[in-house]
Amino acid sequence: MAPSLRNSHQYQKEKERPERFYNKVDNQLKLSRKILKEYNKGGKVTIRSSVLLELGFDPKFFTHYWKNQKGEVYLFVYEYGFLKKSENGKEKYVLVTWQEYMN
Repeated sequence: MAPSLRNSHQYQKEKERPERFYNKVDNQLKLSRKILKEYNKGGKVTIRSSVLLELGFDPKFFTHYWKNQKGEVYLFVYEYGFLKKSENGKEKYVLVTWQEYMN
């Protein structure tokens, strides 16, 4: 490959990477939001973490966080929040919906 072609090829390859990463993150956020919305119909729910994880929920992807007065940090995927808890040796998530007072 001629140097200019190689450089052009490398440029094209690098140029595509951020978009693929963006799409991966965007798709994961959409999936996680859909899962949280499905399981949090009441505004506040506790669910085993394995249920969400098996459906493709990934807690490493979130849009923002909120810290309550107890110092617990809820991570949010748009308007749906989650807090990881351990009860009786079982990993669970407390699911909440964003409220005005959280601003």
